[in-house]
Amino acid sequence: MLGYLRSENPGVLVPPEQGWHDTGDIVAIDGDGFITIKGRAKRFAKIGGEMISLSAVEHLAAELWPDAMSGATTVPDARKGERLILVTTKSDPKRSDFLAFARSRGASEMMVPTEVLILEKLPLLGSGKIDNVALTNFVRERAKVETPALSAVGAG
Repeated sequence: MLGYLRSENPGVLVPPEQGWHDTGDIVAIDGDGFITIKGRAKRFAKIGGEMISLSAVEHLAAELWPDAMSGATTVPDARKGERLILVTTKSDPKRSDFLAFARSRGASEMMVPTEVLILEKLPLLGSGKIDNVALTNFVRERAKVETPALSAVGAG
């Protein structure tokens, strides 16, 4: 790719700054130069002024509960801006287990969801990845009206 076509200057190819394209991906580059995509830059929660990576929260959940699928999202919070919610297919998740696991990994307590919800199946895209837009819509709708198909796990 030689550059970007921008709406403010139609037909003009604009090379990327310093040769880098802004994909929005968060990556790690190992000693051999191999790149691993770790998540997306735009998937963050803003809690009390701190930016928390939703992908990092999902990574912790995947390490803790490797046989379950988990997705992190947020709901608005009047006091802190947003609250972190984890939705998982794990049959008996405990927030206290997540907290202990996060601490053992040196993760901030701000990465621990305020609520863990159980859902039999998470909404998926055709690619098999979690449909984050549908997940967020589902959780925010649930925050308005409690749904019997969903159970919440508190501080247990």
